[in-house]
Amino acid sequence: MMTEASPPHPTDSLPGPAQPRRLWRWLPALLLLLAIGLGYGLGLQNRLSLPALIEHRDAIRGWVEGHFTLALAGFAALYVAVVALSLPAAAALSLAGGFLFGWMVSAPVTTLAATAGAAIVFEIVKTSLGATLAERSGPFLTRLSRGFAENGFGLLLFLRLTPVFPFWAVNAVAGLSRMPLSTFLAATLIGIIPGSIAFALIGAGLDGVIDDQLLAFKVCAEQNGAENCHLTLSPGMLISPELLWGLTGLGVVALLPTLLRLWRNRPR
Repeated sequence: MMTEASPPHPTDSLPGPAQPRRLWRWLPALLLLLAIGLGYGLGLQNRLSLPALIEHRDAIRGWVEGHFTLALAGFAALYVAVVALSLPAAAALSLAGGFLFGWMVSAPVTTLAATAGAAIVFEIVKTSLGATLAERSGPFLTRLSRGFAENGFGLLLFLRLTPVFPFWAVNAVAGLSRMPLSTFLAATLIGIIPGSIAFALIGAGLDGVIDDQLLAFKVCAEQNGAENCHLTLSPGMLISPELLWGLTGLGVVALLPTLLRLWRNRPR
């Protein structure tokens, strides 16, 4: 005897538990994008600049000397936020850190803070975009991700040491791969040490540069009026080509073991 099929239950058409999980997966990425938009909207990239440091040098330095530990903790937190939000102010902050705290204190603090900020971006990209691409990736993306995971330390160390590649872009690309967080942290931490020390050393000698900038501004103001004069100082004016070539050379040396391994494993 045939029985009539029962009508579908109203809840049968509702999304399963996988659907909410996919939505929650995108929440960190959306929050990060909102925070980045807010940061640019508030003009933080302009406020965290060397001209701003010059303008308020004495006040900032006096406050740091009176509240050294608090100032250093605030500087580290600000550096993490700048890197996580991909604001173009990390170089200026590195120089300012050397100027305010001395290079021996500033270099390790900026290294750790930059690594922490990069890890935030890496994890957010990995849990949202990376997971989605992994689900829908074809053979090419699968091979690319596997290759980056297998040789990730050497490649990432090269990218960190070489100042040609934007820091934020490297964080995002690494997050799209299957690289473990431990490998990302180790390569980032080691790779940015030379640059952190170099920037902190340059920052520690900023006093003379700032005095020259203030004198030039004073002369310009007397001749043309203060409204027609501006303090002009950027990290690019302080970083020599020799330093950039030196960091690039370190990156190439760090990449040699990876290239040698690939050459030995090439198809024959």
